[in-house]
Amino acid sequence: MDPETLWSERRHHRGRPPAHTREAVVATAVGVADAEGLSALTMRRVATALGSGTMSLYTYVSERDALLELMIDAVTGEQPLPPPTGDWRADLAAFAREQRALMHRHPWLPVALTGRRTLGPNTLRALDHALALLAPSGLAPRACTEAFALVSGFVASHVGYEVAQQQALGRTDDVHEFVASNARYLAAAVGSGAYPHLAQAFAMSDGVEPPDADETFERMLARVISGLG
Repeated sequence: MDPETLWSERRHHRGRPPAHTREAVVATAVGVADAEGLSALTMRRVATALGSGTMSLYTYVSERDALLELMIDAVTGEQPLPPPTGDWRADLAAFAREQRALMHRHPWLPVALTGRRTLGPNTLRALDHALALLAPSGLAPRACTEAFALVSGFVASHVGYEVAQQQALGRTDDVHEFVASNARYLAAAVGSGAYPHLAQAFAMSDGVEPPDADETFERMLARVISGLG
């Protein structure tokens, strides 16, 4: 995969004009991954969804990995990039919330990001915007990129966990009964005295009931951002 070719705006095709655009191929691939997950994302599956032959896809993209790079950049372009307010901590937190929302719309994205090898124009635009948000922090330019990488890494890791938990619960016949049973089990375990530190942590929180996902994310995000400088 050649990044210069991958992100080039000028692509030459031999023979007859292509039946589709590369953008249509990427949008179809995103739809497949959204509905069926990355494990279902094959050139054959995308071609079927597009209504074309598998070999014809290579007119638009050289390989599956290159297609995945295009998909990552395409969905990154969905994220709003509001102008900086000057409050860099608040702006960075808002950016992280939008990242989380984007990853929940495309649950395959956190995993895909771990294998990303190049940055497309939408990703570069988002990165440049994030650095503009961090400009008032007083951090050196390199430190700003590291700070942004830290926050983005936290968001991807956290959403990956959230998605995995949602999928695991989705395989449970009765989610409400499972949650109730798990809460009873944990309450008994904590109350046994065998886990004193865990008991103290639960006593200072809301007990063993599952925490609110949004509140948990906000608390952890605040800790990450507060440590940036």
